[in-house]
Amino acid sequence: MVNAMTVGMRIDAAINDLNNLSSTQLYALIVVGTCLIATFLLGNGDQQSLEMTSAAAAAFNKSAKTTASTSNKNSQPEPRWYIFRMINYAMLVAFVASVANFVWNYAAYAVDSAVLLRFLLGWSACLIYFFGFFGVSFVHDVVPQADSEPAPQQPPSDKIHQVVPSPVHQPMKKKVVDAPCPKDAPVCTDPSSFVASRKAPLPSNLTELNDAQVASLVLSGQMKDHELEKRLDCHRAVDVRRLVMQEKLAAVGRDAFALQDLPTQPSLDYSRVHGANCEIVVGYVPLPVGMVGPLRINDMSVYVPMATTEGCLVASANRGCKAISVTGARAIVLKDGITRAPCVRMPSAMDAAHLKLWCDEPTHFARLKAAFESTTSFGKLKSCSPTVAGRNVYIRLVCFSGDAMGMNMVSKGSLAVIELLRSEFPELKLIA
Repeated sequence: MVNAMTVGMRIDAAINDLNNLSSTQLYALIVVGTCLIATFLLGNGDQQSLEMTSAAAAAFNKSAKTTASTSNKNSQPEPRWYIFRMINYAMLVAFVASVANFVWNYAAYAVDSAVLLRFLLGWSACLIYFFGFFGVSFVHDVVPQADSEPAPQQPPSDKIHQVVPSPVHQPMKKKVVDAPCPKDAPVCTDPSSFVASRKAPLPSNLTELNDAQVASLVLSGQMKDHELEKRLDCHRAVDVRRLVMQEKLAAVGRDAFALQDLPTQPSLDYSRVHGANCEIVVGYVPLPVGMVGPLRINDMSVYVPMATTEGCLVASANRGCKAISVTGARAIVLKDGITRAPCVRMPSAMDAAHLKLWCDEPTHFARLKAAFESTTSFGKLKSCSPTVAGRNVYIRLVCFSGDAMGMNMVSKGSLAVIELLRSEFPELKLIA
């Protein structure tokens, strides 16, 4: 019947038995309550105790530093504080488990003096451990925090300065700062390569040297890797750079021949890539090309080449083309263009208004259009709409980029437009 009692019934029975407790049993409850309160206080000390502990830890650090400054360099290893922390956790778990076991089986244990004595001995041992060792790891955790606080200055001592460097007499090390990036350096160049250094002059017969000799010049720092295209032809620059990368990969413990399977010949024209598409080129990646179609739109069938390494992509697109072609599709382009809106600033609002009126003239727009299209074979400037905001003028350029996305194409053309405007308005300043 006892096994069928619920937790509430057990609590009621325990409360009813309080009237029949002997002095020994009452002492046991007092010990349990004392242990619980001690555990709570040790784990949640007030601010004053924390400050006292921090002050004691600071004093301990001060004396420890003085002792370390006069001792030899081969000091004893630091105690393994994590062992105390693990023992603390084990003791705390054992204590809580014993209290829970006693409460759960209170009706049986309260009448057995032998069992009650064992519980009292165990709790007393836990209480002694808590007061004696539970705070060791806690004090150790406070010590590093006190160590970071500035210590009061003391009279200089030659003996101490030999071991512990003084912040007053020891010159501070200058922080190494990367030099500013050269104007002709590519964006992705390593900043550490800009540190000023004296370089030996390059040989006058640089083009007559073999690839290995030119690569050694790059590795020695006499020539930068992004200068190879300027000093050699674009195709030879790729071969030399691959030799350089082999040495660099080997120097960091990587496979020196990691680029062996990356093709460099024969189909890519590196002279068209240089300065337009990629920097520090070491090869190119060929992609499989699949044909999608026929796609019938506006009573006209077209085939679409797709370069991809994703399996089933071309087959999936083919199924979509077939569905469109069977049902028939009509398409019309409402608007096609990409915009740029550079912001320029004039000396006054009146000058900003004159700039807008100048751009609105058809003859002047024709000059802007010619300047824009001189930078590209496919891009076209369709319109120019300046907006005045105080001294600022936002010149909205609407461009056509053909089949290309045209981000870089439009940026180059917009800069050409700004240069033309600066020639007409020398006081013009490009803001963004």
